[in-house]
Amino acid sequence: MSATAALVAAAAVLVSGCTSTKSGQAAGGKSAAGVQLVSPGTLKTCTHLPYAPFQVKKEGKIVGFDVDLVDLVAKELKVPQEIVNTPFEGIETGQDFAIRKCDLAAAGMTITDQRKKVMDFSDPYFEATQALITKKGKPYKKVEDLKGKKLGYQKATTGGVYAKQHGQGVELVEFEDLGLLLTAVKAGQVDAGINDNGVLFDYVKQNPDTAVTAEFRTGEHYGIGVRKGDDALRKKINEVLRKARADGSYDRIYKKWFGTAPQQG
Repeated sequence: MSATAALVAAAAVLVSGCTSTKSGQAAGGKSAAGVQLVSPGTLKTCTHLPYAPFQVKKEGKIVGFDVDLVDLVAKELKVPQEIVNTPFEGIETGQDFAIRKCDLAAAGMTITDQRKKVMDFSDPYFEATQALITKKGKPYKKVEDLKGKKLGYQKATTGGVYAKQHGQGVELVEFEDLGLLLTAVKAGQVDAGINDNGVLFDYVKQNPDTAVTAEFRTGEHYGIGVRKGDDALRKKINEVLRKARADGSYDRIYKKWFGTAPQQG
């Protein structure tokens, strides 16, 4: 996800995450690992639903690739993870960190220079690029092919930025979240949609009447965001990510959600 947008104040919906780790909160609001948490005894994660397979609600529980990765961080801190579902604008503008709504943000979020001004990022943990989704059989291979047609994009995302840069003569339609965008593509309300490749390929597996017709090599990398200056938590996240790659946990989680091992290189 990515781009600049107006700050949105909205009530957060708190939903318990899926870890079963026991609380290890020390005196003074710090975890057993010395990380200062917003709420003692809990690692709060801001995200924006739905964004399958990174985070999605299934059978009353929020699950996904990002959720499982952050569970590894929570386990290291000896606290449970709690998901805060919040509008993406509040995450990507840094507002949610400013009001201490969460400790970190894991939302399939691309690391950008603009976002680095309002938050710090972990090391990259996922490679992504933009892609085009249409009803199956449509001929669109690039944004420019949609002149005179409707192209949907998700608000405050890098897909929206790409669409605006390449969409001269294209009618751009903004959607609040990925679910609304994909529904519009499937229903024919827009001729195509643009978003990150991982979520679109996940969607077409379950919806064979749609297809990903193009990928645009934008060289994006996802990072886990933390409040500006929160080096203790950022370093702990990086430590956990390095360990997960070394011991096979990352590959196992990746295969669980994407059906294949990550490409090496």
